[in-house]
Amino acid sequence: MSIEEPKRRELAEDLMQDVFLKALLSLSDSHTNIRAWLYKVARNTCLNELRKRNRETELDEQLAVSDKTIFGNVIQNEQKKQLYRAMMKLPDRQREILELFYFSEMSIKEIAAVLSLTSENVRVLAYRAKKQLRNEMEGDGYEL
Repeated sequence: MSIEEPKRRELAEDLMQDVFLKALLSLSDSHTNIRAWLYKVARNTCLNELRKRNRETELDEQLAVSDKTIFGNVIQNEQKKQLYRAMMKLPDRQREILELFYFSEMSIKEIAAVLSLTSENVRVLAYRAKKQLRNEMEGDGYEL
């Protein structure tokens, strides 16, 4: 017997009680085929239960997705704030190189031309900036 089986049995018993309670409360002498009428009451009760469970499941799924989205947005915003704080601790030249490279999507050659540096100097400064940024963020508890 699986774990689900006792729950299903309890649900079936509950539905059967509901059906007979509804039948007793609304039974009249005008029904010519009581067996068909009772079947119809049972069928409608079961369908109503299924609809109710589907709505609850859909709502639970929507809430779970919503919670994940909200939680993901909060984490993403915190990560951005942490990155910003770490970037502000970098020397101006290193911060400028990273901003131009990652946010303005400039090449190393373009950055070198803009800042009047050699390409090799830009690479070295970018490497040092990323290393310092990594150390700063790991020091704040951020896992890279």
